Amino acid sequence: MNPAQRAVLLDDTLRARIHAALAGFVRLQASAGPQRPAAVALTLVEEGGGARLAHVPAPDGWSRHAAILLTRRAADLRAHAGQWALPGGRIDTGETPEEAALRELHEEVGLQLAPDAILGRLDDYVTRSGFAIAPVVVWGGEARALVPNAGEVASIHRIPLAEFLRTDAPLLDPCADSVHPVLRMPVGTGWIAAPTAAFLYQFREVCLLGRPTRVAHFEQPEFARR
Repeated sequence: MNPAQRAVLLDDTLRARIHAALAGFVRLQASAGPQRPAAVALTLVEEGGGARLAHVPAPDGWSRHAAILLTRRAADLRAHAGQWALPGGRIDTGETPEEAALRELHEEVGLQLAPDAILGRLDDYVTRSGFAIAPVVVWGGEARALVPNAGEVASIHRIPLAEFLRTDAPLLDPCADSVHPVLRMPVGTGWIAAPTAAFLYQFREVCLLGRPTRVAHFEQPEFARR
């Protein structure tokens, strides 16, 4: 089925559904260690008005369909340049993951939200580059006036929620130095790598399909480890 035929409305029913799913989900937290704490905002917004991707349906204007806010990181960043990402970064001293996610969302794409926009959290994911990332699920609403932070963000994308429900997702590839496969999520004619793909896949499974699914064991491709 074409993803456009399964478009999901950004409405109170979806918000309540996601909130309930996360409230009933037993989240796994990364154990204390040398990893640097970080948080990302997996943000639900209105589709439309963002950069287009090949073969991803997108309206000419705005719609009531739900999308997830992703960015392409700036090309001149020292780490993970040009990669797909959810808005996020290190957790400052004294911050909670939720506070850090909202702060980074504002700093990277200009979206300022109140604490009641938080819907819950998914499992922590420890990266090969030494971060313990807490994914925070956020209700962004229409979010029509987004502005990329030129120092961090090359472009902002609103990927239709239906795109992550594709039957060919996830993509699992053998990993040379691990018994666990590398996880990727297809988007348009391309794909997104873990860790971002891990958060997207777990969100799909837990919040949209009602299937408690773990992702922290999935590997990252070599280019995403640096």
